[in-house]
Amino acid sequence: MSEQIAIVPAPRELVAGEGHWVSADPAAEAVRTVVENLGETEYRIDVTPDGARLSAGSEESLRYADQTYRQLLDAATETDGGLAVPAVHIADAPRFGWRGLMLDVARHFMPKEFVLRVIDAIALHRLNVLHLHLTDDQGWRVQIDAFPKLTEVGAWRPETMVGKMSHGQTEFTYDGTRHGGFYTKDDLREIVAYAAERGITVVPEIDLPGHMQAAIAAYPELGNNPDSQLGVRQIWGISDDVLNVNDETVEFVRTVLREVLDTFPSPYIHLGGDECPDVQWRTSEAAQARQAELGLTDAGQLQGWFTEQVAAVLTEDGRRLVGWDEMVETDCPKDAVIMAWRSAQRGEVAVKAGHETVMAPCESVYFDYYQGDPATEPLAIGGNIPLRTVYDFEVIPPGLSAEEEARIVGTQCQIWTEYMEDPERVGYMLFPRLSAFAERAWGSPKTSYDEFLARLRPHLARIEALGLNYRPLD
Repeated sequence: MSEQIAIVPAPRELVAGEGHWVSADPAAEAVRTVVENLGETEYRIDVTPDGARLSAGSEESLRYADQTYRQLLDAATETDGGLAVPAVHIADAPRFGWRGLMLDVARHFMPKEFVLRVIDAIALHRLNVLHLHLTDDQGWRVQIDAFPKLTEVGAWRPETMVGKMSHGQTEFTYDGTRHGGFYTKDDLREIVAYAAERGITVVPEIDLPGHMQAAIAAYPELGNNPDSQLGVRQIWGISDDVLNVNDETVEFVRTVLREVLDTFPSPYIHLGGDECPDVQWRTSEAAQARQAELGLTDAGQLQGWFTEQVAAVLTEDGRRLVGWDEMVETDCPKDAVIMAWRSAQRGEVAVKAGHETVMAPCESVYFDYYQGDPATEPLAIGGNIPLRTVYDFEVIPPGLSAEEEARIVGTQCQIWTEYMEDPERVGYMLFPRLSAFAERAWGSPKTSYDEFLARLRPHLARIEALGLNYRPLD
């Protein structure tokens, strides 16, 4: 039966009934109800010869029930009286509360209309978080009224490197094409509202104190060498140009975050925290003075202090800090949610340190990695994560205690766009790997890979109907 209705992700419990329900308009005539005897995340679908009933423990879960039911209608057949919908009982609920996709719009700006289509796609796959990576060395994409140069200057780079960046590379070829763009506050509020209508929370990321060259290009006083005018970074990789640790810069970030909080109602705000070189802090007189003042023994410890200062704005507004797994090493706030990206083992470290954790390991769910032979695939950052690897992904690492497992609140896949210059390329890299990821995020029973492919093939038409590109199945 599951192959017939081609649900991706497949429900936890699907029992075929006897007979059919015949209706002229089964989508409209189904009864939909929020009930008290189901958990908030649970839903049920019952189709009998007498009709179809969708029940759920919340409006959000009723939305999932409706989505599954509409996919079930694909199995309906035409009769003289209308459509015959096969009798079935479905009991379903997600395993994880955080089921996310991170979309990087900083390295290559993506049009608002494309972001909306991505929201449609993640809603189709029952994901509930869109993590927008809005700022980086190569571009600042969010309007901040207090600091207009962030978008006037920081949202644009004169050109972009061509080809793949190699370790230690110092010479580059450029495309000679100006690239950039940003979202106004009205754009972002539209994105947030569109997502909310589909049960999706938009979590913004302002990456700091590293990955800030675009901001420093706009306001040189934020950097550790204010007399040196930087440009927005035109190559990939990690910049040594990070924020200084002066009081004025701390206040700058607080002001930015207050405007971000005003635009995004999400209970979670992502502050990056990854890949922050301390080389400039080691040579900066001001940073060394701050280090001595705080009684710190290493310049790298300034990152934890800086994050704590700016994260206070989130606490004041009742929000929670989210950060990449490097934060665990910087004495970050104990209630910070950690996103484990460098490996599944980093997730184990985070939960053992007492943090709620979102599993996002690069070896399994980084969709900027190749998905086939590099000789025949579009240029990518490296690695190899074919569709089957995603389908085999296990969210919870083995060997954790029950208490530690409970701290794993969900999982997230990532699409970094260094080598994806437009929506067509993003779609090719994202789909159908997102479909396999969705099953693991929802907690659907794992079937054979061949059975998954049988369900996936007709599902690709739904992705195409959204106007999104995807990589054809092998």
